[in-house]
Amino acid sequence: MVTPAQAESTFSVYADSRSADAPPLLGSYSTENGSLIFRPRFPLSPGMHYRAVFHATNGSTTTAEFDGPTLDRTPTTTVEHVYPSTAALPENQLKFYLFFSSSMSRGEAWRRIHLLDQEGKEVDLPFLELNQELWDPEYKRLTVLFDPGRIKRGLVPTNEVGPPLIAGRAYTLVLDRDWKDARGVPLAAEFRKQFHVVPADRTPPDQKNWRITTPKAGTRQPVALNFGKPMDFALITRLVEVPGLKGKVTIDHEESEWRFVPDQPWRPGAFSVTVDTSVEDLAGNHVGRAFDVDTFDHVTEHLEKKSVSVPFQVR
Repeated sequence: MVTPAQAESTFSVYADSRSADAPPLLGSYSTENGSLIFRPRFPLSPGMHYRAVFHATNGSTTTAEFDGPTLDRTPTTTVEHVYPSTAALPENQLKFYLFFSSSMSRGEAWRRIHLLDQEGKEVDLPFLELNQELWDPEYKRLTVLFDPGRIKRGLVPTNEVGPPLIAGRAYTLVLDRDWKDARGVPLAAEFRKQFHVVPADRTPPDQKNWRITTPKAGTRQPVALNFGKPMDFALITRLVEVPGLKGKVTIDHEESEWRFVPDQPWRPGAFSVTVDTSVEDLAGNHVGRAFDVDTFDHVTEHLEKKSVSVPFQVR
């Protein structure tokens, strides 16, 4: 067996032979049947070129170059879903969530996302094109924001350019097939979401309009909370819970209903569904607070609670 110290002094493997200053790969070394074997700590990258260098004790050097695994160029990544699911979006719609089946590349979003009007003409700059794209840690979910300056009333962009969406009209969100995934391979297919626009929603979600469906004791039936209108998918998935219980959350009825199935059967007693007041509807209205308050509107309520609870009984 060759010790790490001995191996590093005699045998090293480098990524990309064009870089003379590249550090050697991390890994372990051993001798097997007269051969010196290197096992990298991390898998070799597809499409990468490598260089192995052996320094003999007599001062001679032997170099061998090789390629990593073949990069699979078959397009397999798809757009799994775009939220909101509904085909009726308010004129002051705030965001889209784009879900992909595999990790995506960065820096291409604003060249690959298009919003077409009902004549097929591209809407000019409807989105807030941030340099730092809003990906989740796995680069499988991208948050796309409409430009708030064109949604809120009374702002210069709204007055001069107008809103990106106009009630009564139809639109199509298009995601290019040429959008590359993390392997540098295009999507398997173009994606289109067609929708029509309804009047702006400036009414905050109100607990008085929510309906709860309760389960029976001894079962694992879901408790369902219906908000009466579609909500922000990511926020109601993360910020609604039954305190003290573990289970599976699903979102149904075009994001208007939150459902929870406990890991264990329900026991008789009192429970509650807790909703963080920062959850939003499709227009960004929080529980008890509108996203867009016109300067001429009279604000009658200021919600200071961080959450609201909807009690229910299991019998």
